[in-house]
This record gives sequence, C-alpha cells and structure tokens, in this order.
Amino acid sequence: MPGSTLVHEHVLVDFAGVKSTAQYDVREVLALARPKLEELKRFGCVRFLDCSPIGLGRNPRLLKALEDSTGLEIWTNTGVYGAVKRVAVPAYAYTESASQLARRWIAEAANGIDGVKPRFIKTAVLDFPLDDLDRKLIEAAAMTSLTTGLTISSHTNGGGRAAEAQLEILNRLKCPTSKFVWVHAQNEKDHAFHQRIARAGAWVEFDGISEKSAAWHRECVLYMKDQRLLGQTLISQDAGWYHVGEPHGGDYRGYTYIYSGFLPQIPRDDWKTLLVDNPRRAFTKP
Repeated sequence: MPGSTLVHEHVLVDFAGVKSTAQYDVREVLALARPKLEELKRFGCVRFLDCSPIGLGRNPRLLKALEDSTGLEIWTNTGVYGAVKRVAVPAYAYTESASQLARRWIAEAANGIDGVKPRFIKTAVLDFPLDDLDRKLIEAAAMTSLTTGLTISSHTNGGGRAAEAQLEILNRLKCPTSKFVWVHAQNEKDHAFHQRIARAGAWVEFDGISEKSAAWHRECVLYMKDQRLLGQTLISQDAGWYHVGEPHGGDYRGYTYIYSGFLPQIPRDDWKTLLVDNPRRAFTKP
C-alpha cells in the first residue's frame, strides 16, 4: 500500500519503567530493527509512529538514526503514560498541575527532545472510573493539543466508558475530539461504544493486529464500515520490539503481517482509507 502509515508500533520498550537500570547496546538494537523496517518500507509504508513513551524506553536519537538509515519517517512523542501500574510515570507528574505538565510537553514540541521534535502526544489512563492522575494527564494532553495541534493517542484501559470519560474532559476544555485517538479500542467488545466514540468525532484505533486476532479485528473494521464510520477508524499492530533486559532483545516481531495477512481479509477498496487517508487526517504533520 504505497504511502501508508502505521500509527501504533514500537522499536524498543523497557517495561521496567522510570526506575529501570537496564542497559542495552544501541548497535544491537539498530542491527535488529533496521532490516525489519526496511522490509516494512518495501510494502509501501512511508511513516511509522513509535509509541514508546517517556519512562518506557523512548529514545528519539535511536529513532532518528533508524530514520536516516532506512529513509522511513519515524515519529516520536511527548506526554506521560499512566498505564502499566504507573511504572512510566515520573515523580514530577504526581506533584505538578495539568497546566504545568502541559508546559513541559509544549516545550518539548517546540524545542525537541534530544534534537528530535515529537509529532504526537502519547498518554494513558489506568482504568475506569478515571482517578485524579488519569484526569490530570488527559487535561494536560488536551491543553498541549490546543497549543501545538498535536494529536493525542491515549492507551485506554477501562474500555468504552473510559474513552467516553476522556472525551468529556476534552469537551470541557474545548479541545476538538478529532484530536483524540482511542488506543486499544479492540479490547472493548461492545461495538456500541465504538460507534458512539466515532460519531463524537474521535478516532477509534483497533491495534494489536496479529494472525491470532485477525478474525476479531476484521469484525471490528467491517462493523465500522457497515455503520459508515470507516472514516474514523485506524488500524495498526502494536508490533516490534527490542525488549530491554531480555537476551539479545527477546522476540522482535516484524511489522508486515498487516499488509500480507490482514488486508487481504477486508475489501481492497478500504485499504487506502485505513492505511493512507485516515492516518494522514488523524495525525497532521506539524
């Protein structure tokens, strides 16, 4: 699919979080990642959104090196990720206000991180109902989006109810819902939530696509098409990645199944909508 974008993938993740003391050899990561990204590029991918946030292995310099060596555009992110038992939440996020956090992220968007400008906001909520930290992170993300124009990708535990609660915060702060991506929407089994979030103007992202999950993901995509909501739908794999702390990076999953295995299961007329048009509308390049 020429000109396509994968909106949710990873090159490297360190699940030990902000307290991690694990070390890794950047040369080893580059040697493992480069051929998988080069293979992906041959399928027509031109842009790759790396969703590893601060505290879970975000490394803009590594991504820039891979971008330069492969010619594949690789985006990094700003924000704070509140899921996975809060292991990625830096200490300052507990004490600073939403506006203070937003100022940090706006500065990163303006000045870059290690010389690389983030192109989207990555955050996460722990569960539903949202607690104080969850609400603060989403408020900060909305404030940042309003100033920078960056899209918010929110890893959403708690299903459709948590997605709706986040949209309520955006609405209160007058942040356009078109700037919100409900990440991991495939974990919600009630399609009514998928429909409501999309009709509210937000993006519904069915990621984690694999051979094992393909039947369910196909159902989700076809449901959205049947509801005439394919134009609010994103798909990706949440694939990769170099596992920090595991010998030789562990099991690094490639990025091409979505092209070779999943797309043939849905109508060809929808391929460009899902992998070219929608990602470019959802994530406008600042």
